[in-house]
Amino acid sequence: MGGAALAAGQACREETVYLRGDWGQARFSVEIADDDAERARGLMHRSVLPTSAGMLFVYPRPQLLSFWMRNTLIPLDMLFIDATGTVQRIHHMATPLDETPIVGGPDLIAVLEINGGLARRMGITAGTQLRHPAFSDRLAAWPC
Repeated sequence: MGGAALAAGQACREETVYLRGDWGQARFSVEIADDDAERARGLMHRSVLPTSAGMLFVYPRPQLLSFWMRNTLIPLDMLFIDATGTVQRIHHMATPLDETPIVGGPDLIAVLEINGGLARRMGITAGTQLRHPAFSDRLAAWPC
């Protein structure tokens, strides 16, 4: 079964994010950060993140999102996502421990953090679509 058919045939689950774009498809096992405490902690103090893993930060409504790397020990790629589940911007290779704000832009509802450099290696770009229950089926570009 091809990647597209596989993803389409599987039920959406909280711990899995599917991505698709002109570059192909990918699946990540994710931890969800959907409250203030989880979002504040994020991936701080971790020395390793498995290649196929990440953290999905979810917000209750579209807003301007800005991140930093305080107490984050590994480089990360940050995919800034709108309410349709579409990647609007990618910040590549965020520097560990850097407290400089990384602004994703307005009208965002989620951020997917993955290992630094992975987005470029895989070819993930702005316009990539995510499939996850956090995105309303009514608005989602790739609904569950």
